[in-house]
Amino acid sequence: MTEYRNITPAEVEVLQQNGCSCGDWSRVRVKDGFAPDSVRNVSFSGEVFLGVFRRQLACAGGVVKRSGIYNAAIHSCVVEDDVYINRVKDYIANYRIGKNVTIECVDTLAVTGVSAFGNGTCVAVLNETGGREIPIFNELSAHTAYLIAFYRHRPALIARLKQLIDGYTQGVRSDVGVIEEGAHISGCRTILNVNVGAYAKLEGACRLSNGSINSSKKDPAYVGDGVSAENFILSSGSSVSGASLISACFVGQGTVLGKQYSAENSVFFANCQGFHGEACSIFAGPYTVSHHKSTLLIATYCAFLNAGSGSNQSNHMYKLGPIHQGIIERGSKTASDSYILWPAKIGAFSLVMGRHYRNFDTSDFPFSYLIENTDESFLAPAVNLRSIGAVRDAQKWPQRDRRKDDRLLDSIVFDLLSPYSVQKMVKACRILEDLKRISGQTSEHYMFNSAKITHRALERGLHLYGLGITKFLGNELVKMLEASEFLSEAELRLALAPKSAGGAGEWIDMAGLPAPKDEVLAMIEKVENGSITSLREMNDIFREWKNSYSLWTWSWVAARLKTEKGIDVETVTACQLEQLVEEWKNAVVALDKMMYKDAQKEFTLKSQVSFGIDGEDDDVRLSDFENVRGEFTEHPAVKGILKHIEEKSALAEKVKSKLQKIIQT
Repeated sequence: MTEYRNITPAEVEVLQQNGCSCGDWSRVRVKDGFAPDSVRNVSFSGEVFLGVFRRQLACAGGVVKRSGIYNAAIHSCVVEDDVYINRVKDYIANYRIGKNVTIECVDTLAVTGVSAFGNGTCVAVLNETGGREIPIFNELSAHTAYLIAFYRHRPALIARLKQLIDGYTQGVRSDVGVIEEGAHISGCRTILNVNVGAYAKLEGACRLSNGSINSSKKDPAYVGDGVSAENFILSSGSSVSGASLISACFVGQGTVLGKQYSAENSVFFANCQGFHGEACSIFAGPYTVSHHKSTLLIATYCAFLNAGSGSNQSNHMYKLGPIHQGIIERGSKTASDSYILWPAKIGAFSLVMGRHYRNFDTSDFPFSYLIENTDESFLAPAVNLRSIGAVRDAQKWPQRDRRKDDRLLDSIVFDLLSPYSVQKMVKACRILEDLKRISGQTSEHYMFNSAKITHRALERGLHLYGLGITKFLGNELVKMLEASEFLSEAELRLALAPKSAGGAGEWIDMAGLPAPKDEVLAMIEKVENGSITSLREMNDIFREWKNSYSLWTWSWVAARLKTEKGIDVETVTACQLEQLVEEWKNAVVALDKMMYKDAQKEFTLKSQVSFGIDGEDDDVRLSDFENVRGEFTEHPAVKGILKHIEEKSALAEKVKSKLQKIIQT
């Protein structure tokens, strides 16, 4: 603090004339250029350091205010240059207040002892009674949290991660809080043991205790009216408002909680949204969305989930308490008033409708419908592959990324079809074939993990999964062929050779980041043996995995071309590839036509029932419908499907012509 000097008697005299007081003025230090007329009606105590207040604040409505300290009690604080503090009801104690901070109309803002500001708080996700606790900290990523919550079978890993988090937590512990440059705090009541990041905005919060509000100039965090939060961490770009209540929670970058949302013992990662409803012990991976009242997410792991109004789950059976958990894999939806009894596991990109009381596992059947009928759970495999809604979701996720920070904590892959989801489709085909073989061709129903599959649904599932597998393998193959130059089959094989040894085996989805299981296990071993020495290093590795995703994907596809299509990239011929490209084109067009028909359902007479309210004939109803919804052929999603068919068909011909040059030589 060498830039601060002792306050002069003349400056003390002016301050006292301005209504200021201090038990020991020798403990107040100021910078050269300090103007005592910018401090009025302030009582000082403890060690106080004051900067220079020259800034003029332009407020809403054209009001201009001068920086300085007015009508407040300041205890043991550093107040840096151009801060504006006014109307503090009780006091501000034990804070370093950065440049250009505004604090106005607050009751209490204090650090009451040594605090870690929310870091190290153990959040009991999935199991309310404990066992999967995640110690939260400022730089927690969804992928680190995934390891902590789900790899309890690796006690050495958990012990090491907790050790690293404990070390991080010790490093941020202090008896002095920080309000960083440009932060704005107004109309708040009690704020205790809370660090506030740069350019964060706090307006009308009710009570905040033991937390960190991480923020940046590019991506400020926001805490709004009526919010009560304890034992929490908010990330940059996050927003909590509308009288929301949070306790023992991590709120990730770009996440928005509002409209009386209530959450406890939960973690929300990038771009989640929670309005009106309730969350208890949930692990909300990126893009988990709940917009409606009476919606309860409890004891659940999910990612890219859209929870319909009244969605509900039950995590105990009145025996040993709330000990059960549920898994809803990425991209799924729960329909209005749906209910699931935990424990259960639901496959990726599935739709859950109705009330389900059986403990089923459909994780090997992605893109499925799980429907309740007369208290039984029916599984319709693969039908979501033909849904326009699934494609629309995949397209909107990257467009709705609200994160603007230079350093993103979560490394997200948005692909609808990935080695993770397609390996499940391959496995699902094996299971369906086995069910048909074991039960016989004449069976009307097949049972799998407490869910019923009708014979028609089984056959349709095999067909749709086959199209989906061909589409994904072909997508990656055509991408490689289009980007490569080759004049002979030898050059062709060289172009298709995998450039990475990793990725050919099993994949897992680490809360939004699909990755080869071998890579994950290798990193775990490095954490366990101490080769990885920091949590930030882990986040850097996750970013490297995202950058390696395409290389690893091709390694996986090359291996699957051999097992699923009988094509070995080391010995492949141009004729074989030409046939596969044609098969790929047909699969893409077939699925697109199914989506076209699915979209058409939104423009049928049934969809027009509520239109033309006072009309006398069908023409009025149709005119009203078209003026509101537009014509079917002009809808952006429909035009997108037709354009996709046209583009992929042209791409197939382009690639086939490249292959023909080799075939003809």
